[in-house]
Amino acid sequence: MERARRLANRAILKRLVSEAKHNRKHEPVWNSAAASTTTVPFYSASSSRYVSSVSHSVLRNRGSKSATNIPRAAAGLSQTRSISVEALQPSDTFPRRHNSATPEEQAKMSLACGFDNVDSLVDATVPKSIRLKEMKFNKFDGGLTEGQMIEHMKELASKNKVFKSFIGMGYYNTHVPPVILRNIMENPAWYTQYTPYQAEISQGRLESLLNYQTMITDLTGLPMSNASLLDEGTAAAEAMSMCNNIQKGKKKTFIIASNCHPQTIDICKTRADGFELKVVVADLKDIDYKSGDVCGVLVQYPGTEGEVLDYGEFIKKAHAHEVKVVMASDLLALTALKPPGEFGADIVVGSAQRFGVPMGYGGPHAAFLATSQEYKRMMPGRIIGVSVDSSGKSALRMAMQTREQHIRRDKATSNICTAQALLANMAAMYAVYHGPEGLKAISQRVHGLAGAFALGLKKLGTVEVQDLPFFDTVKVKTSNAHAIADAALKSEINLRVVDGNTITVAFDETITLEDVDKLFQVFAGGKPVSFTAASLAPEVQSPIPSGLARESPFLTHPIFNTYQTEHELLRYIHRLQSKDLSLCHSMIPLGSCTMKLNATTEMMPVTWPSFTDIHPFAPVEQAQGYQEMFNNLGDLLCTITGFDSFSLQPNAGAAGEYAGLMVIRAYHLSRGDHHRNVCIIPVSAHGTNPASAAMCGMKIVTIGTDAKGNINIDELRKAAEKNKDNLSALMVTYPSTHGVYEEGIDEICKIIHDNGGQVYMDGANMNAQIPTGGIPAPDNSQPLGTISAAPWGSALILPISYTYIAMMGSQGLTDASKIAILNANYMAKRLENYYPVLFRGVNGTVAHEFIIDLRGFKNTAGIEPEDVAKRLMDYGFHGPTMSWPVPGTLMIEPTESESKAELDRFCDALISIRQEIAEIEKGKADINNNVLKGAPHPPSLLMADAWTKPYSRECAAFPASWLRVAKFWPTTGRVDNVYGDRNLICTLLPASQAVEEQAAATA
Repeated sequence: MERARRLANRAILKRLVSEAKHNRKHEPVWNSAAASTTTVPFYSASSSRYVSSVSHSVLRNRGSKSATNIPRAAAGLSQTRSISVEALQPSDTFPRRHNSATPEEQAKMSLACGFDNVDSLVDATVPKSIRLKEMKFNKFDGGLTEGQMIEHMKELASKNKVFKSFIGMGYYNTHVPPVILRNIMENPAWYTQYTPYQAEISQGRLESLLNYQTMITDLTGLPMSNASLLDEGTAAAEAMSMCNNIQKGKKKTFIIASNCHPQTIDICKTRADGFELKVVVADLKDIDYKSGDVCGVLVQYPGTEGEVLDYGEFIKKAHAHEVKVVMASDLLALTALKPPGEFGADIVVGSAQRFGVPMGYGGPHAAFLATSQEYKRMMPGRIIGVSVDSSGKSALRMAMQTREQHIRRDKATSNICTAQALLANMAAMYAVYHGPEGLKAISQRVHGLAGAFALGLKKLGTVEVQDLPFFDTVKVKTSNAHAIADAALKSEINLRVVDGNTITVAFDETITLEDVDKLFQVFAGGKPVSFTAASLAPEVQSPIPSGLARESPFLTHPIFNTYQTEHELLRYIHRLQSKDLSLCHSMIPLGSCTMKLNATTEMMPVTWPSFTDIHPFAPVEQAQGYQEMFNNLGDLLCTITGFDSFSLQPNAGAAGEYAGLMVIRAYHLSRGDHHRNVCIIPVSAHGTNPASAAMCGMKIVTIGTDAKGNINIDELRKAAEKNKDNLSALMVTYPSTHGVYEEGIDEICKIIHDNGGQVYMDGANMNAQIPTGGIPAPDNSQPLGTISAAPWGSALILPISYTYIAMMGSQGLTDASKIAILNANYMAKRLENYYPVLFRGVNGTVAHEFIIDLRGFKNTAGIEPEDVAKRLMDYGFHGPTMSWPVPGTLMIEPTESESKAELDRFCDALISIRQEIAEIEKGKADINNNVLKGAPHPPSLLMADAWTKPYSRECAAFPASWLRVAKFWPTTGRVDNVYGDRNLICTLLPASQAVEEQAAATA
């Protein structure tokens, strides 16, 4: 077949060349120059594409006659075309793949909004006084193509050196099971999901997060856990805050045992400042509570240097003085050690990182906080609970949301919004995959390797080994710790140098017997080693005393004992995934959340070993690729925002708020203005702002907005002048969460500055403005303290932002902002005849998000925003942000990434729902029993034998034509929020109890 194709191509080529020669014989010679340069056009036999070695310009410019005078015979030859330099450039450019609206669509959408083009719309929307004339990057200004970006990231990765790290301190290398790596971490169906506010289309990850909570409660021995926090250090700081709240702020001392991780101590010291807490760091044996002013004490188990201590009497003594005990612990150690709950600990914190989540030079990782039912309403972060749906079937939801910032503002338990759900899901699946026996096997192996190493060092006799019991970390005393550490580096091994005479060596699941033998060579100091780790194994005895060994079972639920083969876990992961709506299905128009797709090219480097397998406290020389990326990213962020320096340490938006306010606080303190503690916050600011300000010890003054959603400048001026002696800051979200660019933003800033304050500007969307938080600093810098557990925060996700900016280039980013504004205005225009658009700018336009007002429907049809959000599920969409920042409304943010077709589809869904509301208003549909009140409609309801609804199954399931082609099905009916909070269950139920609960709910 191939030979026949070649022969045919050859024959075609021969005929074409022959015809060309024939034409040349009959064409006139225009002049000698033209005749001498004209060459035969030819066809490529492989592609059959017409190519010419002579361009139009050559034919046009050669000779004295113009192209219009060329005889007809020569005109056939003039069909040759030039190839521009641009056409020869790589075509895998990024902005056209990310900024979805085509130029033609942009023109149509602009006209629909009443403007000739996008620029006219933007001119009418963004105040002229704050517009940049242009933005130019020092690097990547034109934007890298996707292929160039991958090559650049490979170059950076090659500059990182992955050594074997025995540093410990809460970070361990781990084997990420490939089935979890590929099907969760690298799977957009998992990493593009949002916080599970809409429970009916989130049952998959809700189950996985409930698995996580069950894993934490089982291992810690405490009955309540949240669904993750940011890192171990900030989790400890949250626990410290809980202790302060439990004591109602009346006891102002928090004691930290010196055996805690250094970064945890530093974070707690920073956080304590805002609460006016006194942090005392003391050796365990020196801790006393005589002052009567101690609200809590933090200890580490096992200790940072590896020791495993019996805290039974210590906790009894603390409780006798009404002091709460926080214990920082290690999940793998707790498979072998007596759980903290059995000692009587009040709160347990830690990190789930070593359960299959890469170190990633510091994060992101899922931390945890477990406590007793008594303190459930003081817990920070998300909590997943069991409830029932409209048919009485068991269903999951986020519990006790009334604790959260958007409702309680400065009285919230924490400023933590969504934490590390993806990483929590990975850690939970790690436990599901290995099960209790698998985890015990890993634990015993790690403990055994540490034991073999300790025994070998004793045989060598070159150093002294700590006598205290240990789990995975061996403490070594030596005359010259730095010399041993330097020798280890030559063997590409990282050790932790505690001081000049102390080294610790921490083992993890990736360590092998051969690695232990290399350690023996390092510690032998050139002496011959007459044994191997393998030869020592039979002699190794566990140093853990029987009284500290775990006896209680854990992970007994069938979920942790069923999916231990790859194909079973794969099916379980996909079964959960199929229950959840993500960006794989449709746009997620959540205002203030900016749900745009992380492009595949952005995500690829995140799982490369050269980025994943570096310890956050490894010598900086081993992370030169990371450091170059930090500096490049920082320069880009400074150019975008107009600031002089940057920090990459905050590992969440709320942490960025806190860091920004702490910088302002430190600025005032450096000037001697210790009294400046008033923070003005408009109602249009992000919901986490008041909680962040409260954490910094600031007094919050709330100001309102005018009818158009702008900050009430007169009210602001009065508040600033009234508090001018104590004014610290204004927190402003720009554009505001009302979806408008404040025309008076420059005046607003001037008012605050004139009254001695500083301005913190917040923007969830980088299109809108500001990054939240590395570390290049001026020579006279005065660091304010530690914000996150790792020096560069969640370093492993920085490639996402870095590659996005570098591929977009300055023009691509500018266009993204313009298209985000265009998309929002186009949607607002399409919807304005059906729903009131609540706020607009001075020229009648909105920013990158907008609010539609549903409040009137409560009176006309008995319809609430929740009804509309649940009905949108039947159309295959996640609802917009509901009843925030204005109760009774929906806030819509389309981003720049969604196509016009998708925007139209969502608008069509909302318009169709408006018509369904009209049916109620006209009396054609029952006000209490209609298609909105009954939403969503899962298959179990639609397929039931009995159908008692006053509307058809078809109307319920297929309200739009596109649903016939592809439909995402909610898996439960509407979940009962009240039932879930009144009957709070936050772990997997034993199988028998689950049946009883189900029966009780449906009785």
